[in-house]
Amino acid sequence: MLSEESGDPRITEQRNPLSGEIDRLTPLEIVELINAEDQKVAPAVFEVRRAVATAVEFAEAALRAGGRVIYVGAGTSGRLGVLDASEMPPTYGTDPDIVQGVIAGGREALTRAVEGAEDHPEEGAAEMDRLGVGGDDFVLGIASSGTTPYVHGALDRAARRGARTGFLLCNHPSPDLFDRYDVVIAPLVGPEVITGSTRMKAGTATKLVLNAISSGAMIRLGKVFGNLMVDLRATNRKLQDRSERILMEMCEIDRLEGRELLRRAGGSVKLAIAMYWTGLNADEAKRLLQQSGGRLGDLRGARSSGDS
Repeated sequence: MLSEESGDPRITEQRNPLSGEIDRLTPLEIVELINAEDQKVAPAVFEVRRAVATAVEFAEAALRAGGRVIYVGAGTSGRLGVLDASEMPPTYGTDPDIVQGVIAGGREALTRAVEGAEDHPEEGAAEMDRLGVGGDDFVLGIASSGTTPYVHGALDRAARRGARTGFLLCNHPSPDLFDRYDVVIAPLVGPEVITGSTRMKAGTATKLVLNAISSGAMIRLGKVFGNLMVDLRATNRKLQDRSERILMEMCEIDRLEGRELLRRAGGSVKLAIAMYWTGLNADEAKRLLQQSGGRLGDLRGARSSGDS
């Protein structure tokens, strides 16, 4: 048994009793054990669904107000934030600035450890100043341990600058966190298979939560129609093919017609659909989309009622 002094109260730093002899297992047994532990992640995220939904609301409000969603983290947490942010432009056609990822240690820390970068709260605060964080922004700190100084420094400064703040961790949150931040998200996935290796279950939980927050906000902003990503931009062959197939389905046209329609819409699937539905040119259809808040469903409803 560990003494109270030698143990760590953080769940993510505790030893998992089920993997105490993992170094003696066969490859298949290792995979089975890791998978069994991974199956605990999704239920843990479901338990904090209300807090995640609140974060979706904050992200949507920030983006509707012309603000930004900014993730702040260190190590694995920081990399996952940068990853989620970097996937928004190709998936939803967003400006790269409106969802950003900040990682302690900067770009170098994306591919290698920057020793001690996470230990300086003043550097996290300085980054919020550099970004000009303000009242229209939502800043989400990510730290599996719940204790990363860089992240707390950034969040405290962001709050003082008027931004809404949130904190994502994979340990029991201390009561003061609920006073310091506007939303606290704490999926409790339990000790890692490899003690302290938070790129495993904690990292998976973080990815699931960030998926829900960013995707939920984009859905609410009208960047999805049904379950189709209608705001993607055809920037490579795969996305060109997906864009054409969406137009073929939504407009009931063949691929060549879809390709030409997409060209006239400047590569925007949503605008192409709006043009087809309304018979308007690109500029007129764009204005109509703006009036509907970017929601294709509202546009189609308006057109149908006008035709009746």
